[in-house]
Amino acid sequence: MTKHYPDNIVYNADKGTFDASSKAYPTTVGSQKFEPVCIDKSDSIKADQYFESKLQEIRNEYKTLVDEYKWTRIIYNSTYSFQPILGEPYHLYENKHQSMFLSLIAPEQWEQKYIGTFKLLNNGKWQKI
Repeated sequence: MTKHYPDNIVYNADKGTFDASSKAYPTTVGSQKFEPVCIDKSDSIKADQYFESKLQEIRNEYKTLVDEYKWTRIIYNSTYSFQPILGEPYHLYENKHQSMFLSLIAPEQWEQKYIGTFKLLNNGKWQKI
């Protein structure tokens, strides 16, 4: 017959020992009040928002980079018969044969299919104005 202990005593019948001190929770009447820990998951929402905004920032930067590359490539593949000066505005047009050419003439001064105005930067990249 096994010995019965009062409810306020923690006895592990499987091990045959008193193991109140090894429990992860309070086991005596005089112990500090015990409540489950409430986990705040709002930090995970903040982290998700941070990563989402960073990802959107990288997407926008990538889109801008691809756009700049596209325009720079189009201008370098276009026809022009002058040496471009850094920072000066140049106008890109399309002729009747659908080939691109760069000109000093502003779009208001003649009737050509106007594509855009660009300036040459010191790193060799063309920037749309």
